[in-house]
Amino acid sequence: MQTLICHAAQDLRIENTPPPGALQPHELLVRVAYGGICGSDLHYQQHGGFGTVRIKEPMALGHEVSGVIEALGAEVQGLKTGQRIAISPSRPCGTCRYCQLGQHNHCLNMRFYGSAMPFPHIQGAFSELLVIDAAQAHRVADHLSLSEAALAEPLSVGLHAIQRAGGVLGKQVLVTGCGPIGSLLIGGLRRAGAAHIVAVDLSDLALDCARRMGADETINLRTQPDALEPYKRDKGQFDAVFEASGSEVALRNGMDVIAPRGTLVTVGLGGDMSLPMNQIVAKEIELRGSFRFHPEFATAVRFLNQGLIDGKPVITRILPLSDAVAAFQLAGDKSQSLKVQIAFGDAPTTLQTTRETA
Repeated sequence: MQTLICHAAQDLRIENTPPPGALQPHELLVRVAYGGICGSDLHYQQHGGFGTVRIKEPMALGHEVSGVIEALGAEVQGLKTGQRIAISPSRPCGTCRYCQLGQHNHCLNMRFYGSAMPFPHIQGAFSELLVIDAAQAHRVADHLSLSEAALAEPLSVGLHAIQRAGGVLGKQVLVTGCGPIGSLLIGGLRRAGAAHIVAVDLSDLALDCARRMGADETINLRTQPDALEPYKRDKGQFDAVFEASGSEVALRNGMDVIAPRGTLVTVGLGGDMSLPMNQIVAKEIELRGSFRFHPEFATAVRFLNQGLIDGKPVITRILPLSDAVAAFQLAGDKSQSLKVQIAFGDAPTTLQTTRETA
């Protein structure tokens, strides 16, 4: 079978790898259909890692995947071959202190697809065939494409961030950074009852997507550098701010316009940065991090299945596995694309948007 493996920065290869062996009783063999290229995948491909995390051995990338069940372990129940599924990449141990506290995303023995955090690395899911635990499989509705089903993972990140905010019903909300995570987060905020959502980015492409996902107002700070000024009055206007770009400038902008005792949730990863501590203290800002997800994955799949969130605007390109290296190059060009996906089955032979292939 073919697998997409990163050896080091700028060294991404499609390689022939051995097929999976015999299934354990609670495992499934899945033929992968679609995989979305995430920001962390790009960091590995472009830079060999992020922060202190570095690739030390060849590692298959990918964690945003959907597929079709090919075979079942002897003790799997409630599933059958041929079923279409979204695959959760989150595989906590269930027994460590954090799992016992219900904080599965902080599992001490987490096996999250395509992660170089531990060594040996956790191999990713960008492969034609994949063995998974049955608990990772979430059934996809007949009407939902497997391309859309592969959005369940980034949507889960947004839903977890909303959980970290402690509720947004009836609130004035700012989202900074409208890439795939930020835009899907906006879809989640709309579903969660936010009263007014303002989206900020430097790209018209991203802001158009944010608008289609439910933003009430969009601001391009590249062309409208002073557009947030009115929101600074009376110590700030937003009850909650979600920072999804990983930019220090965006974080500081959020602190300028958040209201006293507002909640600022940081979702994007951009490295260490300095914080305006006097402002945080004086405005009593609640600064909260948001890392991955776990139970939110089932909610994300349910929202997609029921049409409560439509993620199609986020998908801008789908390329076949044979063009995976080009897919990564395209995904890294934010002027042309948001979410780029790789098709592992019957793939389009040219660059196509989801709207064109629908």
